[in-house]
Amino acid sequence: MSLLKLASLTCIALTLGACQSVFQASAPKPLVPVPDASEQVKAGCSGDDCPLVNIETLHFADAPNLDALIEKRLLQMTQNSPDAVLPTSLEAYREQFLRTADRRNSTYLQAKVREQHDDLVIIELSSYLDTGGAHGMPGRGFINYSRKTQQQVTLQDMLLPGKEQAFWGAVKVAHNNWLIDAGRSSDAEFVKNWPFQKTPHVALLKDNVALKYDVYSIAPYSDGHIELKIPYSRLNGILKPEWFPGRG
Repeated sequence: MSLLKLASLTCIALTLGACQSVFQASAPKPLVPVPDASEQVKAGCSGDDCPLVNIETLHFADAPNLDALIEKRLLQMTQNSPDAVLPTSLEAYREQFLRTADRRNSTYLQAKVREQHDDLVIIELSSYLDTGGAHGMPGRGFINYSRKTQQQVTLQDMLLPGKEQAFWGAVKVAHNNWLIDAGRSSDAEFVKNWPFQKTPHVALLKDNVALKYDVYSIAPYSDGHIELKIPYSRLNGILKPEWFPGRG
């Protein structure tokens, strides 16, 4: 083999290796969660209506900050008032609930991986509290976790400076589209009783930005948790460039 061919093949190999390295750097291997599920009823109680606590959470050996963040957010979802004292751990919450709960009372907490893409791990959180009424109260939330910074990405982190109003304007358009698709746009009473609102639950998904709404916020309880989706193409000039999929 001539020196020229050898040099050419070496250059090609180095180029391919460099491309592979760039790809691997921009698309790290997904984190592997370890499920941790438990269900416990009140000690000494028998029957189908015993107080019950069901917790399904996740642990990440390679992301201890995410572990701590998941537990903190799940505990926050157990609070019924702003001045309530946060339990020190999920175990402490379980013991406290079972100690004070009446029959027909139950609580459910869940954390699951919604998506992993680019630098992000998107965790979806769920809660449900039943105190024996007509129906229980569900809750939802998101964690956008950056593996690069090892921190949660907040809405302020996502948006370009001064673009919060433009962001909520785009969300309002998505809300109007939902009203049309749900056949509610011509229902004047519904539009009056369930006006557009902001939500703290925002997720940077791979294909779109999703916003989850609590029950009773923009629709009746029977509608469940409404999820609005905004294509990234509508967020040019609003979202920071690094949060567009494939650009981080």
